[in-house]
Amino acid sequence: MSNVNRLNADHMDVLREIGNIGAGNAATALSKLLNKKIEMKVPNVQVVSFDEMMDLVGGAEQVVAAVFLRIEGEAPGNMFFVLSLPQAEQFIKQMTGDHQFSFASPQSDLGLSALQELGNILAGSYLSALADFTHLKLYPSVPALTIDMIGAILQYGLLELSRVGDYAIVIDTAVHEEHQPQDSVNGHFFLLPDPDSFTPIFRSLGVELS
Repeated sequence: MSNVNRLNADHMDVLREIGNIGAGNAATALSKLLNKKIEMKVPNVQVVSFDEMMDLVGGAEQVVAAVFLRIEGEAPGNMFFVLSLPQAEQFIKQMTGDHQFSFASPQSDLGLSALQELGNILAGSYLSALADFTHLKLYPSVPALTIDMIGAILQYGLLELSRVGDYAIVIDTAVHEEHQPQDSVNGHFFLLPDPDSFTPIFRSLGVELS
C-alpha cells in the first residue's frame, strides 16, 4: 500500500460519498428503531496510518467502546465503530432514556444492547454503500461489542495488515437527534481491509495500487 499518496481529492470524495450514503441509511434505520428523527453526518473521511488511527482516539492505551465485525467476500477485512466511553455513555443515555447509565457502575443490558445495535446498523449501512459503489460482494459477520484499550481491540486487524502496509480508511461519524446538533455523539468508523483487499477496493475507485 505504498502508493496510498496516489489517492487524490476525487478518490477521497468518493469515499466521503460512500460514508454519507451509509450515514443516511443508518439514520433512517435508527429513526425507525427509536421512533424519533435521528440525523447523522460524516464530517471527515481519511486514509491514515496506524499511528494516526491510534492518535484519533487518544492513543493505544485509551479505553473505548467498540463494535467489531468481520467482512467476508471479495474484499475481506475488519470493521470497527469506536466511541470514547463518555461519548458511548451519552449515546446510551439519549437512546434509552436511562440518564443514570455509567460504565463505572453495573451496566444495564439495555444500554449495552443499544450500543451494539448502533454499531450493527452503522456497519451494515456503510458496508452496503461500499458494496454498491465497488460492485464487490461483501458479507458482514455478527457484530460483537467490546470495551477495552483501542490497541488491544485493533490488534488482530493490525497484525493482518502489517504484513503488507499500514493504512486504514477512517470515516468520522456524528449522530444526534433532529435539531439537537449540540448533543452530537461523535465516533470513528474504521475499515481495515485485509492486505489483498486494498487493490480491488481502490481499483473500483480508479486507482491502481502496487
